[in-house]
Amino acid sequence: MIAARLLGLGRANPPHDLPQDLARDWAREHFADRFAAFERMTPVFANAGIARRQIAMPVEWYLQPQDWATRTAAYRAVARALFVEAAHDALADAQLAPEQIDIVVTVSSTGIATPSLEALAHAELGFRADIVRVPVFGLGCAGGVSGLALAARLAAAQPGARVLVVAVELCSLSFRDDMLSKANIVATALFGDGAAAAVLSTEGPAQVALVAASEHLWPETLDVMGWDVAPHGFGVIFAQSIPALVSRHLRDALAGICARLAIAPQEIGRFVCHPGGAKVIEALEKSLDLAAGTLDAERAVLADHGNMSAPTVLFVLQKLLADRALPRDRASMMLALGPGFTLSGALMVPAA
Repeated sequence: MIAARLLGLGRANPPHDLPQDLARDWAREHFADRFAAFERMTPVFANAGIARRQIAMPVEWYLQPQDWATRTAAYRAVARALFVEAAHDALADAQLAPEQIDIVVTVSSTGIATPSLEALAHAELGFRADIVRVPVFGLGCAGGVSGLALAARLAAAQPGARVLVVAVELCSLSFRDDMLSKANIVATALFGDGAAAAVLSTEGPAQVALVAASEHLWPETLDVMGWDVAPHGFGVIFAQSIPALVSRHLRDALAGICARLAIAPQEIGRFVCHPGGAKVIEALEKSLDLAAGTLDAERAVLADHGNMSAPTVLFVLQKLLADRALPRDRASMMLALGPGFTLSGALMVPAA
C-alpha cells in the first residue's frame, strides 16, 4: 500500500498550434514525392482522433534541417519553460509554494539535458537548495502513470514530505524528414508536445489518493516501441501494431496487476487511460469490457492535444477530476502502455 494523497495537478502546452489538416499537408509536402506508400497512409491523419496539437517550435523550424545540437537546444529551452509553467500550475492547485517541495521527480524521454530539467528550472521556480532530485528517462508513454506512482512511493516513504512530479515531453522534436518509414508517418500524425505536474503527500486536502501500483512487462517486446538513436536525432520505433497488442494481451496483464493489488477488475469504477490514438482507445474499451465511448475524456484530450506521451494521462486525470467524473464510492485505476513493452497501473481511491 502506498497511501499518498494527490494535492494538486497542473499542465502546460507550447504556444504553437498545429491543426491536423495542416500536419497532413506538411507531411505530404515532405514525403509524398520520396515515399511511395505515403498516399496510402494519409488516412492515419483523419483516423487518429486528433483535431489539433501543440508543438514546441514554429512550423517553419521543422522545415529546416535539424541535428542533435539544434534539437537539444530547442528541448532545453522549451522543456524548461513548460516544466516551470506546469509546476507553478500544480503548486497553485495544491496551494503550496515552491520552497515547500521536498522532492522533485522529472519524467522525460524526448530529449537530453544534463543538468536535468529540474536543475535548469531550480532558480526560476525557487526550490530549496536541499531539494531531492529524481530525474527519470526512458519510460515513454508509460511515464505519466509510472512517474506518478514513483512520486507516491517517495511520499509514502517519507510521511509529510511533499513530492512534485513533472512529466515533460517534446515529441515533435523527433520529426525526421530523412526517415522514409511507416512508423515516422504515424508519429507525424499522432504526437504533440506538453507537460503535466502533480503534487503528492501523505498529508493535505485531496480528492483522491494513490494506494497501490504495479507494472507488467511482456517478454521479447523490446522492439515494440522506442527510439532509434541516429546521427540527426531520435527516430521512432513502432515494430508492432499497438491496438493489436492491446487486444491480444492487455486483459491477462491487467488481471495480473489487479491480483497483485488485491482488487478485481470489475470493482474498478473508472479506468483512466493514456490515449495513444483513436484505435488504441477502441482496443482499450474492448479489452476492459467497457461500452464504446466510455473513455470520453481520453478522446477529448487526444482531440485537443494529440498524443503527448507521458503527460497525456495526467491531462485526462485532471479533466476527470475537474468534471467530478471519477466515482466517489469506488476505486479508479490509471493505465498507460510504454516502451519495454510495459503496462503501468496505479490504483486510486476517493480521499477521506
